[in-house]
Amino acid sequence: MKFTSTLIKGKLIKRYKRFFTDIKVNNQTITAHCPNTGSMMGLLDNGNDVWVSKNDNPDRKLKYTLEIIKANKNLIGVNTHRANRIVEDALENKLINEFKKIKLIKREFKFSKDTRFDFLCDNKIIEVKNVTLTRENKVAEFPDAITSRGTKHLINLVNSMKKKYNPYVLFLTQIQDIEYFKIAKDIDDNYHKNYLLAKKAGVNFLAYRCYINSKEIKIEKKIKIIDE
Repeated sequence: MKFTSTLIKGKLIKRYKRFFTDIKVNNQTITAHCPNTGSMMGLLDNGNDVWVSKNDNPDRKLKYTLEIIKANKNLIGVNTHRANRIVEDALENKLINEFKKIKLIKREFKFSKDTRFDFLCDNKIIEVKNVTLTRENKVAEFPDAITSRGTKHLINLVNSMKKKYNPYVLFLTQIQDIEYFKIAKDIDDNYHKNYLLAKKAGVNFLAYRCYINSKEIKIEKKIKIIDE
């Protein structure tokens, strides 16, 4: 997925009220929209390099959007709204080994009255989880906060097999140079327990890391999932 315009580099000042970030750009302070509702643990140190996109739509209150943060020498894609576009681009360009033979890509698949999954590809349901947390060298983790919604998705993915669907969770690891992935059970033990139950029931779990720079973000390679 290529950015439609050149990203602007700045320095992070602070994030506040969840959706706002103040950023220093060329000796001026701008306020950018933060499209990430997670805790963003480990990413929000004052002075971190950041990249933002600009949108001149007059109807937008905030013209800038936070896209990338550099933390612990790694570039990390933090715009969760782009996650599905990155995956869709990868599906269309056959970048994910498990989905190279699919013929149909349907976005926002309505599974039940109160549940939508990100993609239906032939009979394969794909639920995408954006990953931005790393606390160990070369290891990414999810979630970075308690996620009741994520647990609900796991339960419904198990239920989907009764309707002959083949369910997947794709952990989209938008962290440069990561080699491993694991569930952060110390952050959300309930999600970890349901992950183990879902895996035992037959839900497929994949982790792919991204190649990231200021011009594009795309799926790069599969990484190993560590179970604990």
